[in-house]
Amino acid sequence: MRIDTKLIHGGVMGDKHTGALSVPIYQVSTYQQDEIGKHRGYEYSRTGNPTRSALETLIAELENGTRGFAFSSGMAAVSTVVSLFNQGDHLVVGDDIYGGTYRVLSKVFNRLGIQSSFVDSSHPEAVEDMIRPETKAVYIETPSNPLLKVTDLSKMAAICQSRGLLLIVDNTFLTPYWQNPIDSGADIVLHSATKYMGGHSDVVAGLVAVKGEELGEQIHFLQNSIGAVLGPQDSWLLIRGIKTLGLRMRQHEEGARHLANWLSTRKDIKKVYYPGLKDHPGHELARTQARGFGGMISFDVGSGKRAEEVLSRTQWFTLAESLGAVESLISVPSRMTHASIPEERRAELGITDGLIRISVGVEDPEDLVEDLEQALR
Repeated sequence: MRIDTKLIHGGVMGDKHTGALSVPIYQVSTYQQDEIGKHRGYEYSRTGNPTRSALETLIAELENGTRGFAFSSGMAAVSTVVSLFNQGDHLVVGDDIYGGTYRVLSKVFNRLGIQSSFVDSSHPEAVEDMIRPETKAVYIETPSNPLLKVTDLSKMAAICQSRGLLLIVDNTFLTPYWQNPIDSGADIVLHSATKYMGGHSDVVAGLVAVKGEELGEQIHFLQNSIGAVLGPQDSWLLIRGIKTLGLRMRQHEEGARHLANWLSTRKDIKKVYYPGLKDHPGHELARTQARGFGGMISFDVGSGKRAEEVLSRTQWFTLAESLGAVESLISVPSRMTHASIPEERRAELGITDGLIRISVGVEDPEDLVEDLEQALR
């Protein structure tokens, strides 16, 4: 089944009892048991809910994984996955990651004895150099956030397999429509489903897909134990949003390519970050390991003052956190999504005060160009 068909017909379809085409919203907390300890597949909705189960089956199929899991937020998904590890364990983590992930690893899990070292994962040799005897996993985003670095998934998988490590990949930016990390050797794939998977700025959620039954059992145990599960209403909204994922991702990418090409011609832009540009250092790798380049662009306007002026003037780009919605969103990572990263660390990474990140929506690309043009002017 090809991806566009899988988005519509994958997972659990409808309701066999009524013939309803849409999976019902099972707004229920507990379930009648036929006998003591004998139930019909569900006993308590933290452990399992039919609407959430339908979504979990769908994400497993879309990511070509063994099992899927739905959480109350992307950070709940990240935190549950990191809870696989024990005191004294060590993770090698990409240095250009979502600020919330950096925060939970460096401010929460480090206090519990799970240490992380951050490294430019687009350089495989740097990742290898960071591995210690106590290292248990490599955690990356590709493309990364917000500088859109591209990491070689196959090389990361080879490194992890040779050392007995888990490879965890945040696939939020490209979604399973453009990229399937499990096919390249990843063990766990994460999504902030708040973003492209939902796509309409109306749900907060996280999704995980894993390779292998044993890992699936471990994640399910943690999901049930920690309890940060997604409710049935939001699960239903995600199922509905995913059905149009292909249509939206193609339009996001068309608009992003149009804007990136236009921005790269301007003399008043210091640098444009978009893997779809041929001069991007990860362009060839992105072209071969993914089916598309996505809808995220970052560009540097030179100073924080100018960035603030640009953001105050846009009309069709909404100044807001998040990304992946049908509406185009604009932000300054250093003051918004990545403000939790210390200033000196942001400077080392190149997340300047003049760096603007845009999530290209599904509007007409020419309207978006005109809006940015007048804001920059």
